[in-house]
Amino acid sequence: MNRRLDSFFRDIIVSHSKQNPLFEIHDLFEKLLEGVHVKDKNHYLLRAFDGFVKACVGLNMFDDAIDFMFMFQIRRFGILPNIFACNFLINRLVKCDQVNMAFEIFDRIKSLGLCPNHHTYAIIIKALGTKGGDLKQASGVFDEMKEAGVTPNSYCYAAYIEGLCNNHQSDLGYDLLRALRENNAPIDVYAYAAVIRGFCNEMKLDKAMQVLYDMEWQRLVPDCHVYSPLIRGYCKTHDLVKALDLYEDMILKGIKTNCVIVSCILHCFAEMGEDSRVVDTFKEVKQSGVFLDGVAYNIVFDSLFKLGKMDEVAGMLEDLKSMHINFDIKHYTTFIKGYCLQGKPDKAYIIFKEMEEKGFKPDVVAYNVLAAGLCGNRHVSEAMDLLNYMDSQGVKPNSTTHKIIIEGFCSEGKIEEAEGYFNSMKDESVEIYTAMVNGYCEADLIEKSYELFHELSNRGDTAQESSCLKQLSKVLYSKVLAELCQKGNMQRARSLFDFFLGRGFTPDVVTYTIMIKSYCTMNCLQEAHDLFQDMKSRGIKPDVITYTVLLDGKLKQARSKEHFSSQRGKGKDAPYDVLTIWRDMKDREVSPDVVIYTVLIDGHIKVDNFEDAIRLFNEVMKRGLEPDNVTYTALFSGLLNSGHSEIAVTLYNEMSSKGMTLPLHINQRILKVRKLQFESSTGKL
Repeated sequence: MNRRLDSFFRDIIVSHSKQNPLFEIHDLFEKLLEGVHVKDKNHYLLRAFDGFVKACVGLNMFDDAIDFMFMFQIRRFGILPNIFACNFLINRLVKCDQVNMAFEIFDRIKSLGLCPNHHTYAIIIKALGTKGGDLKQASGVFDEMKEAGVTPNSYCYAAYIEGLCNNHQSDLGYDLLRALRENNAPIDVYAYAAVIRGFCNEMKLDKAMQVLYDMEWQRLVPDCHVYSPLIRGYCKTHDLVKALDLYEDMILKGIKTNCVIVSCILHCFAEMGEDSRVVDTFKEVKQSGVFLDGVAYNIVFDSLFKLGKMDEVAGMLEDLKSMHINFDIKHYTTFIKGYCLQGKPDKAYIIFKEMEEKGFKPDVVAYNVLAAGLCGNRHVSEAMDLLNYMDSQGVKPNSTTHKIIIEGFCSEGKIEEAEGYFNSMKDESVEIYTAMVNGYCEADLIEKSYELFHELSNRGDTAQESSCLKQLSKVLYSKVLAELCQKGNMQRARSLFDFFLGRGFTPDVVTYTIMIKSYCTMNCLQEAHDLFQDMKSRGIKPDVITYTVLLDGKLKQARSKEHFSSQRGKGKDAPYDVLTIWRDMKDREVSPDVVIYTVLIDGHIKVDNFEDAIRLFNEVMKRGLEPDNVTYTALFSGLLNSGHSEIAVTLYNEMSSKGMTLPLHINQRILKVRKLQFESSTGKL
């Protein structure tokens, strides 16, 4: 009956009021209640008041609902609103972020003598938990309930716990949950779900898992609202193993999945480059009968484009249409990106125009995707035309747009045009500078990239400089610094390196290794050693590549000496010898790989230290490492080139007897040596 009334009044409000603006709902109620004794509170016609209020609230017509309840209903007929209708109104106001109005209604119903129930108080507690975290006032609501003789139920406690968790106080929320449980207060699954969601939002996933185990220990059955934040949290950290374990556990317990959880997993697969798994998982879930929405379809469309499966894209598109899922601007943008990725910018442009024809106004994201596709397919002039059209449509380009254009010019080798565009920009964002730095690096104009960075860093805006440096650090380290080192311009490279150090930035292991390698290449081993010491003093653990670079540099220096351990340094700043470097690596529990063994073997061979070279090779095999062509070449070619063919043949025979297969070029050289040895022994030479 109540639902029919709600629907009836919705139809009246939506349809009849539009057809006849002079129509007054008050007149209808006047007619309905003619001859009805309003003192009879149980009269069925009085339900119409609640029905009309709910209809207005359902349409977000809050002013109309409030006016009807407190002006017309009370003043005209003297009928107080039903507390359930009031709860419906207050709850909807809170959901629509009109919290202050909800508090006003709460105060008004109390002033009228209406008694709020559990649900009313729970809604207010929840509202206070969302309104700037006014949890002290929310706590006071429990005192008010006590005075009113209303015993808090599980929803009231859950609402307060949720408020704590929503305000990044999940630890406190969990402590409260356990305290309430110990005092035998009613605690249900919703409260546990709120704590788990809170911990997941704070990325405290281990604590969230503890709460899951706790609730299961309490013999509470988790639902999808418990599993969903956990799966989403692990997907955010790309821990797919745990995410999928939780998903499987959920399914095994008979808990139904939904499109939100599935989309989260699909998105994680996509971010990790597992596009085939995106498609396979999508198909598997769809076949199981789970409804998948437009978000899930958008993710699988993107993966299918990346995989080049255009036929499946067409099939999925028809499937989407058959389900009457609206094709929105995000879908169009994905298709534009996909066709550009497939080298079909013309098709992408057709999709772009179709989007406009369907009534969608492209946003800056859609323009950027198309511009990037045009530039990526070497159509930068068309991208500039698109930029002009974008401006004519009142859509302002952002930093990403400018970055795309600059990179487009640079990719076509049009550095002067890129510089002209760059210099015309009023926008001096990090993205634009990054694009220009990248462009200079790709064009081998390292000096210009270095100068541009210093221009950025010396503008005097300390706060902006700090932000810029953080965002540009990856580009500078991987591009500018590496290029300066490769060119042998260590003075500039060290200047840039020290520049970062001076502003409180700690270079990572990759940056240190690039610098150390360059110093070693230039035979500046003291500088390399100093950097190595500085690296360790800052708490940065050298990796196997760092040690390989150091050993290679030291071995090259040692080739003119008779042994490696000569001139062993003293003190903190003395250069390391080979044995010290090797010991340091083992002390720090850095596992050697086949590359570092190859460097050592090659070094020993070149100073005629064959026994140690062979010992190291055997150590490679014992560790289960697989020698590559470079390792075999270093050992056997070194032995053969230095005239130690007998040692090489003996070693070869030992390895062959163990079933080891050597590279073809080593086999051929050994066979030639064997042939010569045979001919020599038979007197044929």
